[in-house]
Amino acid sequence: MTALRVMVVDDHPMWRDAVSRDLAEAGYEVVATAGDGPEAVRRALAARPQVVVLDLNLPTLGGEEVCRQLLGQDAELRVLVLSASGEHEDVLGALKAGATGYLTKSAGREELLAAVRRTAAGEAVFTPGLAGLVLGEYRRLAAEPEAVGAVPKLTARETEVLRLVAKGLSYRQIAERLVLSHRTVQNHVQNTLGKLQMHNRAELVRYAIEQGLDG
Repeated sequence: MTALRVMVVDDHPMWRDAVSRDLAEAGYEVVATAGDGPEAVRRALAARPQVVVLDLNLPTLGGEEVCRQLLGQDAELRVLVLSASGEHEDVLGALKAGATGYLTKSAGREELLAAVRRTAAGEAVFTPGLAGLVLGEYRRLAAEPEAVGAVPKLTARETEVLRLVAKGLSYRQIAERLVLSHRTVQNHVQNTLGKLQMHNRAELVRYAIEQGLDG
């Protein structure tokens, strides 16, 4: 099997090297590393990793904005935040920027390796203790449109595509499953993003899970 392509972004060289070494020893392909925000965006777009392990506290351009920019360029990319902070504001900010998961740096080696693998598969991964916070926020956000009577109406096809996105299928896999062109699937996703006022695939997945569409 092809090794999972991973990038590590952290402004501390020793930490960045240690995480990269652990990933490489576990069989992942570390395709790039970066120590600041602009460098992270530039190298990620060139190296095309499947997962970016991202610190939030970066020079010049913060991790949240890095995440937002990367996902704006590549909707298939998954971002796993690995941060020293477990503050609620940082966690929710990262998720709103599109991160798939969030671990604190207190995580052990095996926990990190498993989290990268699960993130690549589209699973939402969180440090124990943060999952309850995140679920509560999802429920609050999901309830807000209902409170103002503005639940967006998706077509049957858009809902079908959204269900497959939530299951972690790529756009190409969805196209094959539904016998559609890759471009048609992209159009359905873009229409759904517009209706839901969302910005990237990670937000769609969270919405779909909250709506029970991942079953």
